[in-house]
Amino acid sequence: MKILLLKYRNIGDVLLITPLIENLRVFYPNASIDVSVNKGTESMLTLNPNLNKLIIYDRNFIKSLSFFKKTWKEFKFFFSFRSEKYDIVINLTKSDRGNLIALFSKASKRIGYTNSNWISRNAITHQLPGQALRHTIETNLDPLRILNIPIISKRVKIFWDEKDSVLAENILPLPKRYIHIHPLSRWKFKCIADSTMANIIDYCEKIIGIKTVITSSDEKTEIDKINKILSLCKTHPINLSGKLTLKQTALINSKAVSFIGVDTAIMHISASNDIPVLAFFGPSGACHWGPWDNDLIESGYSHINGLQMMGKHRVFSESRLCQPCGKDGCAGSKISDCLMNMDLDMIKRNITEMLNE
Repeated sequence: MKILLLKYRNIGDVLLITPLIENLRVFYPNASIDVSVNKGTESMLTLNPNLNKLIIYDRNFIKSLSFFKKTWKEFKFFFSFRSEKYDIVINLTKSDRGNLIALFSKASKRIGYTNSNWISRNAITHQLPGQALRHTIETNLDPLRILNIPIISKRVKIFWDEKDSVLAENILPLPKRYIHIHPLSRWKFKCIADSTMANIIDYCEKIIGIKTVITSSDEKTEIDKINKILSLCKTHPINLSGKLTLKQTALINSKAVSFIGVDTAIMHISASNDIPVLAFFGPSGACHWGPWDNDLIESGYSHINGLQMMGKHRVFSESRLCQPCGKDGCAGSKISDCLMNMDLDMIKRNITEMLNE
């Protein structure tokens, strides 16, 4: 049995397919399970013992080519899957690229989302249902329901090795107890006000008395924004921004007492590490993207917005009628007004309650 999963999305999206991979491995213990993802997201799946191999799609490189070279590279990539002779191909995103790969693979079972175009009508043999208000974990498990495979686990998992441990732990001696704060998302419209984040850091450090460890990517825009937040702080958190890989960030996170951040991949990594999460949501909905508690089997996010909990995790969101809007900020501004004026006192109460729990 050979199975191919396709997930051409972002880092957090890729991490959330790990429950599907584990369930497939349990049901098909001798199967060869391959996954194809965008370059830059593969660290969410590397070292996963349930996988045979990762196939990387370098979107940025292909986009940089001329039209004819790009077209040739794309079709060469599509046809490369045919020689693998997959039995099952599962496209987990609504994309023509994934459906074309499924079609060219000639697998007997091709599972994915369909629409009215010719590619979808001919590429997919088993259609996935829509998401509605279900969590993304549940939609990622829909292929199992189609194949009549029992769901025995909904746990999200990330893996690292000893090399990551040594590198991360030698960067800076960390205190025994600390709160991990990842203030940013690659999408600016998911970020809260810098002053609010600075107040949160000061509250944790000065009032609660627990050290905070700040992380971000090494992109200049993120480093600049972290520096702006820190310039507003009255305390001195440990700043590891730009110094860690995703694997090392996951390791640092796994030793924290809690995590505070926005809707981003690091939030999902924290939940996969079973670290209590307080996440701020604006244009995205917790019903789809809230941090998943690995100890539970049903989502706790039953409302469209507002403060919600799933086990040890909490999503802090206002209750505006326009939330979640799914837009890139208000009126295309890349800034979400619902994240700019959050109730700081309520945030502090939730931080205290989580730490006391």
